[in-house]
Amino acid sequence: QVQLVESGGGLVLPGDSLRLSCAASGRTFSSYSMAWFRQAPGEEREFVAAISRLGVSLYYADSVKGRFTISRDNAKNTVFLRMNSLKPEDTAVYYCAASQGSGVRLSLEDYAYWGQGTQVTVSS
Repeated sequence: QVQLVESGGGLVLPGDSLRLSCAASGRTFSSYSMAWFRQAPGEEREFVAAISRLGVSLYYADSVKGRFTISRDNAKNTVFLRMNSLKPEDTAVYYCAASQGSGVRLSLEDYAYWGQGTQVTVSS
């Protein structure tokens, strides 16, 4: 089992950048595929980005492609989401998730472990 704790959210202006971090407990972090999802008020939780166990494969939602970068440091049990050129429509609670499946996983149902979320608000 793995426990996930996100950090790095905040209130920023349009065009600003943020880097979210997700720290995982346990000694088998590299056996999990990881992802970021987000949920805006009144909306369903949606996929943002995913990374395979060793960081070889990456996948992004079209809405963030070219602006967001997912990465991981298996030595530090941490996955990151670098968010550039933030827009008001990026405002949401961002969740880190872990899956024991291989490759990159895009569906909520593939992820058994979730963090508590971190709020990102983009507003002028």
